Amino acid sequence: MAQVFPFRAFRYNPARAPFERVLTQPYDKISPAMQEKYYAADPHNLIAVEKGRSHPDDTPQNNVYTRAAAGLAAWMANGIVRQDPTPAFYAYSQEYTVPGTEERRTRRGFIGAGQLEDYSARVVFRHEQTLSGPKADRLELLRHTQTHTGQLFMLYSDPQRRIDEILVEAESSVPETELCDEYGVIHRLWLISRPHRISEIQHAMADQKLVIADGHHRYETALAYRDACRARAGKIDPDAPFERVMMTFINTHSEGLTILPAHRVAANIHDFSWPAVRRHLEPWFAAQEFSFSNEAQKIEARKNFLACLQSARAKRAIGVYPASQSRKRGRGVPNGVAGRAFYILTLRGGVHLAQLLPSVSPRQRELDVVLLHEGILEPALGITPQAVTAEAHLSYEREAAAALDAVDSGRAQISFLLNPCGVDQVMKIATAGEVLPQKSTDFYPKLLSGITMYRLAPAS
Repeated sequence: MAQVFPFRAFRYNPARAPFERVLTQPYDKISPAMQEKYYAADPHNLIAVEKGRSHPDDTPQNNVYTRAAAGLAAWMANGIVRQDPTPAFYAYSQEYTVPGTEERRTRRGFIGAGQLEDYSARVVFRHEQTLSGPKADRLELLRHTQTHTGQLFMLYSDPQRRIDEILVEAESSVPETELCDEYGVIHRLWLISRPHRISEIQHAMADQKLVIADGHHRYETALAYRDACRARAGKIDPDAPFERVMMTFINTHSEGLTILPAHRVAANIHDFSWPAVRRHLEPWFAAQEFSFSNEAQKIEARKNFLACLQSARAKRAIGVYPASQSRKRGRGVPNGVAGRAFYILTLRGGVHLAQLLPSVSPRQRELDVVLLHEGILEPALGITPQAVTAEAHLSYEREAAAALDAVDSGRAQISFLLNPCGVDQVMKIATAGEVLPQKSTDFYPKLLSGITMYRLAPAS
């Protein structure tokens, strides 16, 4: 059973630190340019904690982690960050425009302290593998700050939408926090502290299975920190603060849940040849071609290509845009337009996926991203799972335009465009104990770091 608890969050004092100047995107989405922008925005910006600057003369006594801990402690001591007086759940809504469209949506969830569970308990499930580097970084930060500043994005499934009704009720009052981030997303936060509402939320969550949508590294970091604390204490105290971690819970049956695809951009492929790739895939895939010979034709072909890719979602469609020439390192002069084309690959009728993807489970065979990795990238291009993990050949783009432009600029040899996974597919695969290829899902928008903070030790 999923155990969730209200907690006394630490939150920025807007009189001392305006929300729009101090909150950040999640640490793994912060580019060097964003890091500099956040540093310039306000001296109390969370960037100094979430992803601080390293210096050449750092020492064990003065480094990015010690500075993060000292800075956060000073903010708490000086009233920049304050703790709420009573335990609460926090209703959290995000109003946004779906990228690439004009559609406005609102995603609703709530923030609480979730009990940490080993995966073997089959309460919390992952859908991605993790890497050792990010976990080591987050664990060192947690050891020093003893504070969770970033949100874990957890999915649960409640067709009755019992908690959603409570969240809508909370929105009838003025929000405690409201800001618009750099992507035009409006974030709002309300406190839910009435005892009967807290009990209703806990009751509704008790029979839920939780799937990590975003935050796999941070969840496993919290487990490692918990285990270290247990070892020091020599016992297990289920009510200890480190036995829980801050989570944002989103119902898969609520409105506003959006998953974007992560398009693949490939480079550094030895002896790359699109004709050779096509010949290899011919028995399995039919190719619809959108050819062009000049810039005007290219614009029209690209428009039709993207529209057809989206409409062909039920046919297991994968978009492909190859370079016009072979590149060993994926770099060179920009591609010309003569004799070029976009392609949509679809499975031929009668193809047996068990033959094409023999090492993949029946559930995963239904996913386009798995079909791409197991049926195209590895057999036709030699991009193995190990190479994907090492990021030797692939990079990822949220916007289709950016993936296509990577080929036109000569930065890539070929780009693959995908339709998004369905949330039901993610839930079924995760709760079956399976994981997807790296960056199979892009839940949009991201949860802001610092909108609430969960402290594992008393403020000094």
